Amino acid sequence: MIKKDSFLQNFGGNLQQVIGLLEENFLKEIEEIRIRVNKPLLLFCKKKEYFIKRDGKITQNMEQAYFPNSEDIRHTLEKASRYSMYAFSEEIKNGFLTIEGGHRIGIVGKVVVENGFIKTIQNISALNIRISHEIKGCADFALQYAVQKGKFYHTLLISPPACGKTTLLRDMVRQLSNGKKGLFLGQTVGVVDERGEIAGCYQGIAQNDIGIRTDVLDGCPKAEGMLMLIRSMAPRIIAVDEIGKQEDFLAIESIVNAGIQLLCTVHGNDLKEVKKRKILGEMLTDGVFHTIFVLSDRKKTGEIKNIYNQNLEMIYET
Repeated sequence: MIKKDSFLQNFGGNLQQVIGLLEENFLKEIEEIRIRVNKPLLLFCKKKEYFIKRDGKITQNMEQAYFPNSEDIRHTLEKASRYSMYAFSEEIKNGFLTIEGGHRIGIVGKVVVENGFIKTIQNISALNIRISHEIKGCADFALQYAVQKGKFYHTLLISPPACGKTTLLRDMVRQLSNGKKGLFLGQTVGVVDERGEIAGCYQGIAQNDIGIRTDVLDGCPKAEGMLMLIRSMAPRIIAVDEIGKQEDFLAIESIVNAGIQLLCTVHGNDLKEVKKRKILGEMLTDGVFHTIFVLSDRKKTGEIKNIYNQNLEMIYET
């Protein structure tokens, strides 16, 4: 959820005024704001694309849109980093920085490489501001299947892009951490938040509500983070977003062998597609995941289309 006054403090140049003129109810629904040098100012809301005029009105006419310049982008980055780009250098070289509220600013420009490693990004030409949205309670339905007789079991969320998998994952973490009276006790949850999208940490503090028993490794690669949590925090559940690398699956094997339950997501359109991926397909066939959710690509965030059990039998379909 956007807190308008603090959110607007991240914009410089003419952008603060232009975005500040957006209707407040509309501002709360925004998913992304895309700012490109000498290109129309764009926003995405409820899976629709709009241009923004200089007076803050939205339009479908590109020629009426406000066209940001390089100064708008430079001043916005200065303000978002609180005039200390150096303090955010590690995030910036990874292509983004996280701001107060858990929102994330993606960055593109001239990549500077030194000794085979990315050192920084210069001559920044575009920003993508992804708005962090919490929908508390959106995991209620999913948890009825993922929790059996008071215990949570290995769970996989399969989702096409931009369908709310991270939002659903976050609410599952929150509820599993807090517990739910009469259904299940709160559990210690470890979150490996490689891209800062689950907890949305800003200056080390989670901006999103992820529960009272949750510990976060922010900006840490998933594989290393999962193993670190096993060694250091003794979680009952480990949650990660977007598994896919071979080292991720090796770390998952360690989690399974340690008796820790896993909650994770993967990009995909359906179970059939995901099963074709070599290592993940083997894990699915071997029954590693107790519950598998496939999200819908409809308008509702985190809507579940299908649910499969450990034997890959469909037990729910919309």
